[in-house]
Amino acid sequence: MKENIKNYMKVGTIHFMSYPEVMKGDWPSLDSLKKILIDDYFDAVEISWNKDAALRAQAAELIKQSNITVAYGSQPRLLITGMNINDLDEEKRLTALASLKEGIDEACELGAVGFAFMSGKYEEATKDQSFEALVKSTKELCAYAKAKGDMPVILEVFDFDVDKKSLIGPAAYACEFADVITAEFDNFGLLTDLSHLPQTRETPREGILPIRNHVRHAHIGNAVVKDPSMPAYGDAHPRFYFPDSENGVDELVEFLKVLFEIGYLGTGRRPIVSFEIKPFGNEDPDITLAGCKRVLNEAWAKLEI
Repeated sequence: MKENIKNYMKVGTIHFMSYPEVMKGDWPSLDSLKKILIDDYFDAVEISWNKDAALRAQAAELIKQSNITVAYGSQPRLLITGMNINDLDEEKRLTALASLKEGIDEACELGAVGFAFMSGKYEEATKDQSFEALVKSTKELCAYAKAKGDMPVILEVFDFDVDKKSLIGPAAYACEFADVITAEFDNFGLLTDLSHLPQTRETPREGILPIRNHVRHAHIGNAVVKDPSMPAYGDAHPRFYFPDSENGVDELVEFLKVLFEIGYLGTGRRPIVSFEIKPFGNEDPDITLAGCKRVLNEAWAKLEI
């Protein structure tokens, strides 16, 4: 593409992945967030929980000053605590639901344009019951968010049998679920993630076209899936071109092509497309993030629409 990427998307990064020191909700400071806010490559940032109310208020003020778009990712609230939003134990489901509602409150404090979450683990024998539990929870979240100002509630499509082993996807099942929710709520959508497609054994076309009417958010990243013994196997979100990994420039080009094809990207639209890349081992977070930019720049230059 010869046109500026900023004409078509707000490039973002997921704060708690780029700087995993904040993933547990205990932010040591606002320093890592400031690095993103002062970098004009980014027009969006995705933030998760922050247990310190004073730091949350300061973060909200910095975001306002920076003129950046913010979205909220609640996934760490579930992954760190082990809570499951489709738990068949009703008390545990309600506990997870309460935590996500707190996340919606935090998202509102930050001025977020969307709230993302994930489905939980399931057993094949009780998959239908887990589906119904997730429907019940998601409808409650959508109603809660709508009452707060109609914030979009967005379910991220994860792997179902590799690492996180979440109820939703693959894509066809994600579409089935989204059809149920959107029949009642117009503030619901799905999040497609390049790093999850190798884990669901889908190409970008296979992973996106079935959910084309529901895509409300997009992440770009990488995965290692060839062998469980390999470093960063599963949903570790290593940098592009990590050893034995699946995604680089060519895969990102194809992902972006399909996003244009379904109309997620297009003239007059500037939706968020965020890096979901995590430094592996002793890798430097700042250098890892710089590498992400270079790969996206190269992919954009090769993209033909």
